[in-house]
Amino acid sequence: MVPVEVLGVRQQQRDQEIVVLLFDTAAELAVPIVIGAREASAIAMAQAGVATPRPMTHDLLRDLLGAVGVDLDRVEIVALDGGIFFAELVLSTGVRLDSRASDAIALAVRTESPVLCSAEVVAAAGVEVVDLDQQKEVEKFRHFLDHVTAEDFTTPEGPSDLGDDTPP
Repeated sequence: MVPVEVLGVRQQQRDQEIVVLLFDTAAELAVPIVIGAREASAIAMAQAGVATPRPMTHDLLRDLLGAVGVDLDRVEIVALDGGIFFAELVLSTGVRLDSRASDAIALAVRTESPVLCSAEVVAAAGVEVVDLDQQKEVEKFRHFLDHVTAEDFTTPEGPSDLGDDTPP
């Protein structure tokens, strides 16, 4: 298992898919995982520190773990099979729970828990981030994450600067 940074969510321009990007800094590989709009919203809102008036599902899971005195030790992306990423929640009790990768990442962001990824998954799905254009894209994305709001995900158009080709 290798530690990865959750860069955030992004809508791909070519096919309109939404992905969460995990970045293996040691290998300089980005692992894109296709996710749904709700999961994208949950991850982006947590990364932006947006609080909702009522708890969302991932907030409820975080609060439930806290109420029973259990921590989320880490999230592990353990396998990739047929284009589907498999994850496990590893609790402080040693219990491992099967999870969708998007839900696991949304919970990890809320609990500030590390995300690890199988080296085999990084090797199979990782995309090199080496040229200047790609690095600029990562920086644009980080800028977007710093400025995203909950309202960006409640309008039909979605986030205003997702997929924008102009520099921040």
